Amino acid sequence: MDDRNLEIEMGTLLRAGVLLAAAVVLAGGVFYLAQNHAARIELNTFTVESVNLRMVGGIFQSAIHLHSLGIIQFGLLLLIATPVARVVFAIVGFYLERDRMYAIVSLIVLAVLVFSLMRAA
Repeated sequence: MDDRNLEIEMGTLLRAGVLLAAAVVLAGGVFYLAQNHAARIELNTFTVESVNLRMVGGIFQSAIHLHSLGIIQFGLLLLIATPVARVVFAIVGFYLERDRMYAIVSLIVLAVLVFSLMRAA
């Protein structure tokens, strides 16, 4: 694998991840509107989503059961996972190219990403 092929594959990975996430969020939004089209909207009070939609496991369970908000949250998780997958792909690509410096830098970037995602949870 050379640099040009690595760049093309990474670009394809990013496009596919963003398009997949957008499609999942759009599907969840359509389901939400179909289920709640007659619901009255309260704009003067803020309602927090349920606890299970704040945890990855709860989001998966909600999406599997085809709950619209769970599907939307799952799409957002896919969007967050896209750059993480790109960094993992870069680590593998740089390793296969025997480019140790960029592989180490990518490992550091991955560690920072994982640390920041764990702190945010």
